Amino acid sequence: MPYDLIVIGTGPGGYVCAVRAAQLGLKTAVVEKRATHGGTCLNIGCIPSKAMLHASELFDEAGHTFGKMGIGVGAPKLDLAAMMKFKDQGVDGNVKGVEFLLKKNKIDAIQGTARITAAGKVEVAADGGKTETLETKAIVIATGSDVARLRGIDIDEKRVVSSTGALELAAVPRRLLVVGAGVIGLELGSVWRRLGSQVTFVEFLDRVLPGMDAEVCRQTQRIMEKQGLKFRLKSKVTAVDTSGPVLKATIEPADGGAAETIEADVVLVAVGRVPYTEGLGLEGVGVKRDNRGRVIVDDHFQTNVPGIYAIGDVIPGLMLAHKAEDEGVAVAEILAGQAGHVNYDAIPNVIYTYPEIASVGKTEEELKDAGVAVNVGKFPFTANGRAKVNLTTDGFVKIIADAKTDRVLGVHIVGADAGTMIAEAAIAIELGASAEDIARTCHAHPTLTEAVKEAAMAVDKRAIHM
Repeated sequence: MPYDLIVIGTGPGGYVCAVRAAQLGLKTAVVEKRATHGGTCLNIGCIPSKAMLHASELFDEAGHTFGKMGIGVGAPKLDLAAMMKFKDQGVDGNVKGVEFLLKKNKIDAIQGTARITAAGKVEVAADGGKTETLETKAIVIATGSDVARLRGIDIDEKRVVSSTGALELAAVPRRLLVVGAGVIGLELGSVWRRLGSQVTFVEFLDRVLPGMDAEVCRQTQRIMEKQGLKFRLKSKVTAVDTSGPVLKATIEPADGGAAETIEADVVLVAVGRVPYTEGLGLEGVGVKRDNRGRVIVDDHFQTNVPGIYAIGDVIPGLMLAHKAEDEGVAVAEILAGQAGHVNYDAIPNVIYTYPEIASVGKTEEELKDAGVAVNVGKFPFTANGRAKVNLTTDGFVKIIADAKTDRVLGVHIVGADAGTMIAEAAIAIELGASAEDIARTCHAHPTLTEAVKEAAMAVDKRAIHM
């Protein structure tokens, strides 16, 4: 029997799409080329990196903060192999969880490499060379993204690594050079700094975290520099000499000028990600892509070829797992005759450094460029009681509201547990709340989230504790 839906890829977008479709009564199959489900996120991205971030934060805290709280444990000793095992166990538990969900929802999971041969037909090639063609009413492309590469710099995942290799290093590099000061670079650079590396970032632009609120970027850089991370902004890496025992990276000013050489034991290339559509046969069936290789879809996630849809990292927009999940749910509901929808103004973005950085909605610069008059409220964690006693006073909350309506348009947080606190802001934007709504909502004391309330009060210049 033909399927109602075949989803290609079982990352967060793909498996969530399949589960929701099955819940709605659609006969569903997934095709996954990996031996395990979960895609980049669960296998070599979000989940293992968060395990390493968490473990390295505790290692750093034991060595530098415990004593301030009267906890004497001596200098912590790093067992990197055991830490990697801890990370791998977390990955294993998550990917098995996805496998369970697929079975629970009676979704056919097919292992192999998928190629779309026509609308409604997916050819699957197994590892042994056997191929079969599956028929379906609809196809959803959820194949995610791949590491972006730099011309002339070969990634061997040993000494010149991508995020994948950076999560598998057998030893702590004495000197780590990170190309790119975006989300991936800052997170993984932070891990290895805490474990003992001297970390230097080389960023082409004039700020860290390109695209985020400028005030957030400035304070983040200052905090990271206090932690010992070094930054070379408006610079580029043009070559990496791997011929000797020590790597030699050629650095040049972004605007042109004299080159210099920086030595490193490991170079991490973290300049972003690109849509992964290799081998899908999109050209053959006529699916259109833009000049960045992203699949073009309409408001219902359908490509120009009827019956073929796409979600997640392969289409325009933020490359975030939860964005892909929401799109997966939306397209499944659309296929079932419901009104699936994603509010792209209410998608939070979190960087899991320490402290965390989180945002939702527009930046102050975006609103200024659009000619929108705004009021801004800010509140520092230095004035938050819980942050003081927890020794987590770095950072602030910033709320941007429409000057005429007071509607919340953007929220930006730098601080401990910002990734959790941003959920309140996402709900506010989703429901069209005003800064006054947040300010009038009772927040528990003592909590870090009181800083969100105070920032909302500061929009009207009436913060209590500042």
